Amino acid sequence: MNTNEKKNQNEEKRRCLEEKSRFMMTKKHHSKTYKEAKSLGRMDEDFIPLCDYVEKTKNYFTSSSCAGRIALIGLGEEETKQESAFYRKWHRKVSVKEVLEAVRAFNGDVLWFKQEPLILHLGANNLESAKKALILCEKVGIKRAGIKVAKDGKFIVEMLGTQNINAPIKEGKMCAGEDYLKYLIKKANEKFGKNQELIKKLAKEAKNMLE
Repeated sequence: MNTNEKKNQNEEKRRCLEEKSRFMMTKKHHSKTYKEAKSLGRMDEDFIPLCDYVEKTKNYFTSSSCAGRIALIGLGEEETKQESAFYRKWHRKVSVKEVLEAVRAFNGDVLWFKQEPLILHLGANNLESAKKALILCEKVGIKRAGIKVAKDGKFIVEMLGTQNINAPIKEGKMCAGEDYLKYLIKKANEKFGKNQELIKKLAKEAKNMLE
């Protein structure tokens, strides 16, 4: 081995050690954040089995997650994201009674009914580990997934479900009748249930594919 080859080899070893160190520091930080959120009851229960398993792996961590929700969103006159605010939100299936009561009590101008899918940001130590996470998504049926961040020692895979509903129900006056609202609630609960099943499937397959 000549001098240049030896120098390049040493540089590669140093780079690998720096990447590993950077990843371990990031994993430690997110592990602490997750444990605190879990102890305070701020974690969606549906995601806890998966996040608990990821905690034990050497190549992955979870940075943020939401197991999905059903919500009523109040909007301003421009109907922009910046003006939007959660009027009501539930991280579970909902009853017709509680949603109708919330809608009738709303005093604003614009109100939307939403059922949002799961979202998970999974950190990986390198590109190969990130690719495994994408293969996992394909296997369980998560169609919207990709590598959002790609840096030395930190790759973030974003997973987003496709079970969702977005429907305007009030704009100045009610534009959705009670029968249609009941229909939206029924479909939202069905989609929320499918979302929960997908999370269970993801947790089960993660144990076989993620290390």
